[in-house]
Amino acid sequence: MKTKAGKHRCSWVPHDDVLYQKYHDEVWGVPEHDDTRLFEKLTLDGAQAGLSWRTILYKTENYKKAFDNFDIEKVAKYDECKVAELMQNEGIVRNKLKIESAIKNARAILQIQEDFGSFDKYLWGFVDGKTIINNPVNIHEIPSESNVSRIISRDMKKRGMSFVGPTIIYAFMQAIGMVNDHEIDCWRRQELLALDSR
Repeated sequence: MKTKAGKHRCSWVPHDDVLYQKYHDEVWGVPEHDDTRLFEKLTLDGAQAGLSWRTILYKTENYKKAFDNFDIEKVAKYDECKVAELMQNEGIVRNKLKIESAIKNARAILQIQEDFGSFDKYLWGFVDGKTIINNPVNIHEIPSESNVSRIISRDMKKRGMSFVGPTIIYAFMQAIGMVNDHEIDCWRRQELLALDSR
């Protein structure tokens, strides 16, 4: 699709959804290195399992409020009472396994921070700190997982994390800029390539 300025966006971006367009234009594929934001994106991608991304996108602000702005240390301390409270929160996906997963993952990330210095260093170490550049012509050429996402998924599972299957992790890699899967005629792709080459 085209923007108002006549630029091409990725074909999967809805024509009539401003929030989705904003996500594509400003967030998707931008290299992220802040541990809190990385935890946020991992949690949201896990919450998406079996649902549309649009559903999660429109609940993002609710998630931030419900999960203490994704403060890793706070979420890691959540107990059964907090899980019960979250299960009553209509602003998020009320799936107990997904809620408990966020808590387990927060605890695992705290250990990763101890072992690697940061969650960022751990994640980006799988790609030597560099974005993987793909060249999709359209959405049909964008994979749902990769060798790297399978490796990361296996490692995360060994560390006690859940909702981190290779498909979820590939979507996560796209979201945090570990992979640039913007279509070749998308204006945003070129901006991110320029950013990556600095």
